[in-house]
Amino acid sequence: MRSEALTMRGPVHGTPDARRVAWGSTAGAVIESYDFIGFGTAAALYFGHAFFPSASPVIGTLSAFATLGVGFVARPIGGIIGGHLGDKIGRKPVLVASLIVMGLATFAIGLLPTYETAGVLAPALLVTVRIIQGIAYGAEWGGAILMTYEHAPWRRKGAFTGIVQAGFPIGLLLANLVFLVSVNLSGDWAWRVPFLASLILVIVGLIVRAKVPESPVFEDVRDSGDIVKAPIVQVLREDWRNVLRGIGLRIAETAGYAVAITYMISYLKSEELATSGETIMALCIASAVGIGATIAWGGLTDRIGRRPVYLWVTLFGALWAIPMFLLVNTASLIAIVVTVIVSYAVCQNALAGAQGAWFPELFQAKTRSSGASLAYQISAMISGVTPFVTTLLFLWLGWLGPALLFLAYSALGLVSALLTRETWGRAEREAADRATAETPAEPVRLS
Repeated sequence: MRSEALTMRGPVHGTPDARRVAWGSTAGAVIESYDFIGFGTAAALYFGHAFFPSASPVIGTLSAFATLGVGFVARPIGGIIGGHLGDKIGRKPVLVASLIVMGLATFAIGLLPTYETAGVLAPALLVTVRIIQGIAYGAEWGGAILMTYEHAPWRRKGAFTGIVQAGFPIGLLLANLVFLVSVNLSGDWAWRVPFLASLILVIVGLIVRAKVPESPVFEDVRDSGDIVKAPIVQVLREDWRNVLRGIGLRIAETAGYAVAITYMISYLKSEELATSGETIMALCIASAVGIGATIAWGGLTDRIGRRPVYLWVTLFGALWAIPMFLLVNTASLIAIVVTVIVSYAVCQNALAGAQGAWFPELFQAKTRSSGASLAYQISAMISGVTPFVTTLLFLWLGWLGPALLFLAYSALGLVSALLTRETWGRAEREAADRATAETPAEPVRLS
């Protein structure tokens, strides 16, 4: 099937609301990333002791990472729900509802009793709330990306969706800045405050997202009577190959992040290579770099295509796997900071920047929300269990185990990119250039 890169995409120059939609989608992505990622930091640093006390610190860490993984396993459920509703009733309602659910679940984590005060009820409640977080986060991505993609100018869809994808490093930066400050608080407040503080961000996000208009592409589909009765079923019947390719592409990014960042936080602490404060500082620096890097990588796909970025970066990731651990094993703070920056700003941000436009272009507009969300969120199950598996590999092979797993994920991404068609090749770019030159631009609405 021919790429839809030049069909059903709204005005050539984008809608007058394109920038406002991009920033509105990003605001929500920041908040949901802050909420979801903050859990990973807390699991690596605090939850093993607070919810899973054990004579063995390793068992506590494994239990905390297992709870972290539950949220990832729940994300496909959210992707199915959000994708179905996005194709049936619109992208905007999914954006608003997912933000509300995520905000309430995250705030609830800050109020949970610990094992010391509630016994086994405490980890049970933590798992329950984490599942709700996972469903909300799974529903959010498709709506945010598609709203931005379908409002954006033809020639700059990579850059515009890159802004939304940058919500991930912004959320990571905010979460770790709060943890960097709260680490000085006494007792459980060190991890409670970051979750309680998210309520303020949710309120701000809802105000911003309430003003975002519906996708013009969805409106075209609705007005033409092309709403699909069962979009999930149809996309699995007609586009299952693209779903599988998308899963492979996504695993290289999200599961690779689970090794290079989520697990690495715990590794640096357990091996006494860096203090908690130094580790969080390294994450903050990498996150700050990653904000601009993600947008830049997305913009690069507009100039050279989506596929080349993926091919080169996954190849680099495979070559980086072992040096990544050799560098942090020196216990040099500079080496650790550089390693985290490269692992994040290149290996993760580049792939995320390319996905924002590539995934929507792989699917038809009438099933795009379902298809892109399925591919994106099913892979989250792999990344969710990765820190747990990585810890077991470390017990078996030492640091070489996690390094080889990262290499395998990068290799899977490379193979998937080779098997996935380019949707923004030279022919598409040249056609978009001609259309841009021949079509009058609409006035841009900035507020």
